This record gives sequence, structure tokens and C-alpha cells, in this order.
Amino acid sequence: MISEDNLTELRLDPIGVPPYSARNITQTLEPIDGAAQLARTVNGTLIDLADGIYRKYRSNISCTDGQQPALSGIWPGMVLTVDCVVELSYLTATGSPERDVAGNTAEPATRTEGLFTFYRPRLTMRVVGYRTSLVEWDGDEAWSLDLEEV
Repeated sequence: MISEDNLTELRLDPIGVPPYSARNITQTLEPIDGAAQLARTVNGTLIDLADGIYRKYRSNISCTDGQQPALSGIWPGMVLTVDCVVELSYLTATGSPERDVAGNTAEPATRTEGLFTFYRPRLTMRVVGYRTSLVEWDGDEAWSLDLEEV
């Protein structure tokens, strides 16, 4: 749950998320390119030849707010622990989280709705790149951070 002290569920460790830099953010979470290696057999059946170790995520986090995130000294290749805003889900009766769950023991980032459990994953990711911009007179600070799971 978002508190008055924390205006977002996003956590970026060790850099942090300054106030008024991540309200109403957008985060994508998608498999990396190597997660699937699809091919057709001689009989036309679609198969996956990828090794399971490539089942990793990439993410883009973007926002326009009143301040920039703490990106000074952050460079491509650096490792961040990311408590995601985006949720993953599974069938409660037969599944379990495939990644660590964001949050802490007092308030885990999970919820159950009907037959499904939703959780925000905690991922160890490398910075691939980022962009920042400012619309001077409007005071709009825009930023985007590209990440891939290690």
C-alpha cells in the first residue's frame, strides 16, 4: 500500500526513488529475447528449443513528474534491486511466485482475488540505459529506465 511518505510502490536499491519523481509511473515487464527459441518441426509443429535458464525479464520504467529519480552516478551495466510496480499472477491452488516477492515481511506485496494470487516481483536487474528530459516552463521532468534481469 502506498503511504504518505512513499508516493510509489517502486523501489530501486541502492539508488532510491525521490519524492515526486515516480507518481503515476508506467512499468513494462516482458521476456528477454532469448526466453524463447521457437522453431517448426518437419511435421509443422511449433516447438521451443530455448534453455530454461533464459527465462528472464526486461523492463522499462517511465514517468513524467515534478522531479527526476536519483540517476546521478548510475551507468549501464550497474545492478539494481527492483521492487516492481507491475504485478504477476498465478492460480492460487496450483501455483506459487516464480520470483521473490517485493515488500517486506510486515507487508508483502501480494493479494488474492478469487482463484488467483497477484504479486509484485523483486528482481535483480542491470541498467541497460536511461533517458531524462525537462520541459522547462511546464516543469515536467520526464525519465525512462531500461533494465534486464541478471
